[in-house]
Amino acid sequence: MATSLTIAEAAATTGGGGATPAWKRSTLFRIVRTPVGAIGVGIVALLIFCALFAPWLAPFDPIAQPAKRLLSPGSPYWLGTDQYGRDTLSRIIYGARVALMVGVISVTIALGIGGVIGLVSGYYLGIIDSLLQRVVDTMLAFPGLILIIAISSVLGPSMATAMLAIGIVQSSGFARIIRGSVLVVMQEQYVESARATGVRPFRIMLRYLLPNISAPLIVQTTLAFSSAILAEAGLSFLGLGTQPPDPSWGTMLGDGRRYMELAPSVAIFPGLAISIAVLGFNLLGDALRDQLDPTMRTR
Repeated sequence: MATSLTIAEAAATTGGGGATPAWKRSTLFRIVRTPVGAIGVGIVALLIFCALFAPWLAPFDPIAQPAKRLLSPGSPYWLGTDQYGRDTLSRIIYGARVALMVGVISVTIALGIGGVIGLVSGYYLGIIDSLLQRVVDTMLAFPGLILIIAISSVLGPSMATAMLAIGIVQSSGFARIIRGSVLVVMQEQYVESARATGVRPFRIMLRYLLPNISAPLIVQTTLAFSSAILAEAGLSFLGLGTQPPDPSWGTMLGDGRRYMELAPSVAIFPGLAISIAVLGFNLLGDALRDQLDPTMRTR
């Protein structure tokens, strides 16, 4: 009787006697099954699609001035034109490239700097940990956007400077999260055994620590994308980020605010693009956290 119950329970769990397909057990499938995850994946996928296929999706050259200035939305300029007669839709599509490029490069910089600090700090502890954490505390003592603006002002306005500044400022958040996760993993017996048998610290970090802190790292990386896009838009709005005539949502928003009374669409659509992109990465990060964190995983 006990055996039959066990078999019945197993069959019910696996959906009728067979093993659950691997694609149904994947993290992506579990994410898109939730409304939050589905919306987040959809927005991020649309952003990537626009960035990759911008030359074919954009109806006009984003730099060319083919029409009259400040035209209202309508055919063939579906989102209108800006103060120079450039097509707003084409510039928004190409702006997705700038947003993703800034996100990828700045987050990579932040992950590299913060990863080294977090791993070394959590592994060695003692005076090394104290010194590194004081550096992190100093960075966290300043408002993030103010520190980004200060770095960009010193190095000069450009997209490269914006990416470097955003990466440096975001590295402190990565360092804190990685250090906390490393301290937890360091208590595991397999790490203590590796240290006792003389395995080199660098090998322990790569083989034992990094794979076991990947879940919070993935979530933080996703959320950092939205922060990077928002920070770049803020810098471009102030004239410290991507420089004209390259299309950037922040630059478009900054230029369009002067013409809000004449053509509100010039500022409204770039602002919507920024909001939707940030929302997409935030929703994706929340869905990843729910699935990768065992204490919050939805079943």
